[in-house]
Amino acid sequence: MKHFFWILILLPTVAWGQNSSALSLKKAYQLARENYPLIKQLELVKQTSSLNIGNLSKAFLPQANISGQATYQSEVTQISIPIPGVKLDPTSKDQYKILADINQLIYDGGVIKQQQHVQRLNDDVEQQKIEVELYKVKERINQVFLGVLFLDEQLKQVELIKTDLNSGIKKVTAQVNNGVAFKSNLNVLKAELLKTEQRSFELTASRKGLINVLGLFINQPLAENTQLEKPVITSAVLNTTIERPELKLYTSQEKLLQSQNKLISSKNLPKASAFVQGGYGRPGLNFLNNQFDFFYTTGLRLNWSLGGLYTKKNDRQLIEVNRKIVDVQKETFLLNTNASLKQQQAEVEKLEQLVTTDAAIIELREQVKEAAKAQLENGVISANDYLREVNAEDQARQSLITHTIQLLQAQINYQTIAGTQ
Repeated sequence: MKHFFWILILLPTVAWGQNSSALSLKKAYQLARENYPLIKQLELVKQTSSLNIGNLSKAFLPQANISGQATYQSEVTQISIPIPGVKLDPTSKDQYKILADINQLIYDGGVIKQQQHVQRLNDDVEQQKIEVELYKVKERINQVFLGVLFLDEQLKQVELIKTDLNSGIKKVTAQVNNGVAFKSNLNVLKAELLKTEQRSFELTASRKGLINVLGLFINQPLAENTQLEKPVITSAVLNTTIERPELKLYTSQEKLLQSQNKLISSKNLPKASAFVQGGYGRPGLNFLNNQFDFFYTTGLRLNWSLGGLYTKKNDRQLIEVNRKIVDVQKETFLLNTNASLKQQQAEVEKLEQLVTTDAAIIELREQVKEAAKAQLENGVISANDYLREVNAEDQARQSLITHTIQLLQAQINYQTIAGTQ
């Protein structure tokens, strides 16, 4: 029960959101994501996709084209056979024409619809690539956040050492005043106390630096005394489920390739459209009339380009090769991720054992130190002997602090690797 008590003392025990003034790890993730410059690119990708899809939709609007030409030809068609009662003026060699051509797409084989679908899926792929990069920010937040927690535990331990040293100084001072102890014994303890004060200054300065770095990531100024919540993580949540954004990226890429495959079929289907062409020129549609006149032509147009049939097979094979590349990348990622999870799982189990052993060592060292304190008070041992036992207990506590934070880090790393954090 005593071992368990020490574990509870030093393992993270702050519940999520219990202290509203403290910064939690999840809140740090959220703020870092919201303020990381790359997050702006997500909205830009959406805007680009929306504009491209809008442009594709406009292909079903009537397409108008205006053209004009003026020509001079060396010879024109003439009718040399005389027709009684009819006089035909020869067509002028200089001819003029202004045309307005309007084309309305009726059927495109599903090309535009498929292109829009490809654009949406491409948008998903680009967004997932950004999500993969944003996820890497969590690893940097973990390092800074846990670094602050480690220094906090170190500072707590320093205060415990100060308490022990002050207690020893008080007892030895009384002995010196009574002439039963040398002043050198007192100086030894005072020197160690000053050394402990230096250690406290160093830890405080290091903590301030990490807090400033964390403030840069979340884009918020943090006070030097900002408190961080210790996340509670148990081994029960360490499962093998992988929910990393890379997996969503591979899925999006697979869907994009499937849609591109369908687009190949659509491009090789015939296209139908209606058209109307009107103009003004000399001559008009009646070549026998050598006067400027209006004219128009309307009808249906069928277009079937067969050139795509030559490359259709190779295009599909290319898509299949790309799909296999994505499968290999996914398989490699899962292999590496599962290997990392196994390694972190072993690290967690090792550190759990070390924390339990550290607690037992601290209990024994504390008993030895208390006995030494009584011996110092009775003049049985010197200040150096007492200081040795104080430092031995301090080392035991330092090991527990280190292993506790390492355990928390291993647990958080496990969840970060799995994508469940």
